[in-house]
Amino acid sequence: MKLALRKVRLITHLLHGMWTVATRFPNASAERRHALNRAWSLKMLRLCGMRLVVHNDAVRLDRGALVVANHISWIDIYVINAWRPTPFVSKAEIRQWPVVGWLAQQLDTVFIQREKRSDAKRIMHELADRLSSGELMCVFPEGTTSNGLALLPFHANMFQAAVSAGVPVQPVCIMYEDAQGRQSTAPAYIDDVSLSDSLDMLLRGGPLTAHVYVGEPLAAGADRRVLAAQAQDVVAGALQALQAGKAVAGTVAEEGDVADVASSSDAASAAAAETLIEPMDQPRRST
Repeated sequence: MKLALRKVRLITHLLHGMWTVATRFPNASAERRHALNRAWSLKMLRLCGMRLVVHNDAVRLDRGALVVANHISWIDIYVINAWRPTPFVSKAEIRQWPVVGWLAQQLDTVFIQREKRSDAKRIMHELADRLSSGELMCVFPEGTTSNGLALLPFHANMFQAAVSAGVPVQPVCIMYEDAQGRQSTAPAYIDDVSLSDSLDMLLRGGPLTAHVYVGEPLAAGADRRVLAAQAQDVVAGALQALQAGKAVAGTVAEEGDVADVASSSDAASAAAAETLIEPMDQPRRST
């Protein structure tokens, strides 16, 4: 399929997302919102030429936890939402992005102005309140994106929200793989690459597999720096296992997980998207 046509389909899908959020979310239950979000995100991955494999999903926490993940690309957000919809902490600039910024705001994203130290403190208190009430929140503690081949140091400031709320941290590792079973850097949104160029590289680099490795939850403890170091160790270990092809077999999502909650008009796309989540237990070549 030509690149221009694929972009048109992505734009159409983004606009459909706006319509869904504007017309169906206001009166929808939280469960239905999550189902619609997940089905939409799964289709987003498919349109980008990507499938999703989830490892160690049995340890997943579904409420009252701070999810922390390594950060490679803007597509990471859709990968995590395709696994399990979770509100994010994101840089304030994203709120100004066309369509994507509006969608992020409607999906309870918390925006932070990183250059303002006082804003980080405000966000930490907001996160602690939301975590205490049983919500999930996701942060990228590296503070920026990387090529995904190794981790950047985890900053400890946002971990204070979990410490203050007394809730666990769930480390999550993301890795992208090409059709030859090698780790791919095509999705990396780094350096001076524009969003448009990043999308081109992603579409040209496919087909891709997005691997999500769910780490064992960590007790909050009393020291955010210790907690950040523990989370970094878990994510680093998961990344090494994925790179070496030694991760546990990917879990298969149960049929109808999304479609049971979505309306009949959403069921077909949800069921089709669900097929993107597949087991992956064959050995892969390391980079």
